[in-house]
Amino acid sequence: MQLLDGKLLSENIKAELAAEVDLIKQKGGKIPHLAAVLVGENPASEVYVASKIRSCEQVGFKSTLIRRTADVTEAELLEIVEGLNNDPDVDGFIVQLPLPKHIDEEKITLAIDFRKDVDGFHPVNFGRMAQGMAAFLPATPYGIIEMLRRYNIETAGKHCVVVGRSNIVGTPISILLSRKGYPGDCTVTLTHSRTKNLPAEVRRADIIVAAIGVPHFIKGDWVKEGAVVIDVGMNRIDDPTKKSGSRLVGDVDFEAVAPKCSHITPVPGGVGLMTVTALMMNTLKSCRKEIYS
Repeated sequence: MQLLDGKLLSENIKAELAAEVDLIKQKGGKIPHLAAVLVGENPASEVYVASKIRSCEQVGFKSTLIRRTADVTEAELLEIVEGLNNDPDVDGFIVQLPLPKHIDEEKITLAIDFRKDVDGFHPVNFGRMAQGMAAFLPATPYGIIEMLRRYNIETAGKHCVVVGRSNIVGTPISILLSRKGYPGDCTVTLTHSRTKNLPAEVRRADIIVAAIGVPHFIKGDWVKEGAVVIDVGMNRIDDPTKKSGSRLVGDVDFEAVAPKCSHITPVPGGVGLMTVTALMMNTLKSCRKEIYS
């Protein structure tokens, strides 16, 4: 069993990005600029945004954080989005989800200029991805694809079972793994909470992507010998042995599943770190006008 080390991989990619930024500086070019909008005080969002800003500093990107309290109006937030859309120095930006209940997340997503949508959530980018065109890929699926590529995991002709059908992870990774080329050419089954006899479906998989948001959902007897397991889950559970009183676990029962795998991602230290790194990669592409001129 080999661990797919997201921490090591993200550090390697960030070193490559930092070298790219150094070259841009030497040539007097534009430094990539990523902005983030954070509404309210959601602890998970705070951690994620802080990680993005820290990553920007590490690679030499410019970063801007726009904070608003949870009582910000939808109109005010749309105004902020419009300002970022029109700022020529900002290459990409994200509005951190979830948003307070009085704000329509779909309306905010649609208001973001797809040419600056480095989270890859806008329907234009999603549609282009589905048609195999150049697009900003959703950050978590992009991170997974990059992990498979850099660990040279064979995908062609493999049966991949994705557990979870969200627009952020499950549905886009099912599309990406079924596309022509590497890493892709998989036969993909997209499963979810309504799938009948889910354990039997998962047992057929050469590659499992677990993204259902339930701690330890994938059991040891669900996984066949030699499978590759990508655990996207980030679930906080009580643990009195920890100083904080809790710990992070994935959607996979790691202790039971890991011995059967050829490769598996840990939680933490796996896909989560690659998500932030993928966002940085999209921002550099935006700065270089690689996708939209």
